[in-house]
Amino acid sequence: MKKLIKGLREFQSSYFSTHQELFEQLSHGQKPRVLFITCSDSRIDPNLITQAQLGELFVIRNAGNIIPPFGATNGGEGATIEYAVQALDIRQIIVCGHSHCGAMKGLMKLDSLREEMPLVHDWLKYAQATRRLVLDHYSQYSGEELLEIIIAENILTQIENLRTYPVIRSKLYQRQLNIYAWIYQIETGEVLAYDPQKHGYVLLHNQVTPSEIDEIPISPLANGNGDYSTKTQPEASQPSDELAVRIDQGFPMTSLSPEQMERIYRGSRVKK
Repeated sequence: MKKLIKGLREFQSSYFSTHQELFEQLSHGQKPRVLFITCSDSRIDPNLITQAQLGELFVIRNAGNIIPPFGATNGGEGATIEYAVQALDIRQIIVCGHSHCGAMKGLMKLDSLREEMPLVHDWLKYAQATRRLVLDHYSQYSGEELLEIIIAENILTQIENLRTYPVIRSKLYQRQLNIYAWIYQIETGEVLAYDPQKHGYVLLHNQVTPSEIDEIPISPLANGNGDYSTKTQPEASQPSDELAVRIDQGFPMTSLSPEQMERIYRGSRVKK
C-alpha cells in the first residue's frame, strides 16, 4: 500500500501537473475511440501496450476476456457494451486474449473447479463452446499446445457472443462497427491479430506500414455487413507472401494442417 500511495503522489506532482489541459478536457466528458475487452490478468495493461492516452480506450476486463451472450446474465459486461456503442458511439472493438492465460488453463480442467472455486466454474461456462470445440477436434494435443489453441479460439467464441447483442448487430448491419481479435504475448510484448483471409493470427505490426498507422485499422474480424471478411485496402497494407508463410507462428502452432485450421476457425464465419 505504501508503494501505491507513493505512486499517487508522484502522479499528482509529475504527470498530472504537466497534463492539466488534458485532464481539464476530460472533466467535461469522454470520447474514447476503442472498446478494449481483455483479461483481468495483472500482466496486461491495455493503455501500456497500445500507448494510448487517457480517454482513448473504454475498457472491459474480467477473467478470460469473456462476454456472456445477450440475455444470459445481467452482469456489467452487457451494460458496458451497450453504453460504449450506443452512448459513446464507439466504432472499433478489440477482444484481446493473452498467452499463459490462467482462466483458459482453468477452462481446460473445468470440472475440477466446481468444488474449489464454484464462482469461477460458473463464469468459465460462458466459454464452454470453446472448450467443447477444442476437446472434440484437438484431443491429441495437450499442455502448452492445447492452451494456445484454447486461447486463440476463445477470442473468436467471445466475438460470437458479442454479436448476439442487439446494439452490436444493428451497428454491424449499418456498417458502423469493426471488431478485431488480438492475442498479446506476455513474453515478447508482441500482438497477434486474427486475419480472416488467412484464418489465423499474424503479427500485428506486419499488417500495417508506418504511413498507415493513423488510418482505419485493416482486417477487421467483422466489418459493416456482419461478415467475417476484410474490407478492401491499399495493396501495401495486405499481408505479404513472406508473412503468409509465417501465418501460423505462435497461435496456433505450425503443426496444424490447413484442414485443422479451417475447423478451428469455422466459428468465425457467419451463416447467411
